[in-house]
Amino acid sequence: QVQLVESGGGLVQAGDSLALSCAVSGGTFSSYVIAWFRQAPGKEREFVAAIGPSSGTTYYGDSVKGRCTVSRDNAKTTVNLQMNSLKPENTAVYYCATTRRAYYLSFAAQAYDYWGQGTQVTVSS
Repeated sequence: QVQLVESGGGLVQAGDSLALSCAVSGGTFSSYVIAWFRQAPGKEREFVAAIGPSSGTTYYGDSVKGRCTVSRDNAKTTVNLQMNSLKPENTAVYYCATTRRAYYLSFAAQAYDYWGQGTQVTVSS
């Protein structure tokens, strides 16, 4: 069973940076896409970023391009999300997720089978 645990959320001010981490256990980590989503109150879960398997190809949602960097450490089975120039509208619960299918990428939340518990990011103005 694959388990994901996010950490690093918190309260920051607009313009600050924050780094989130996703620790993954179970499965063959280097074969799977790991994605980040976020969900604000009353809104749909939104794709933020994803990183491919061992090649490390990265993908970003339009709303975060240029302000986020996703990276992975296959030896430590962790994926990190560095967020810069945060805005109040970035306030949300941030989740990492993966699928049962190796090398499978989707930008849709419903395609992912395993989710972490989420970490709250709050950006004050």
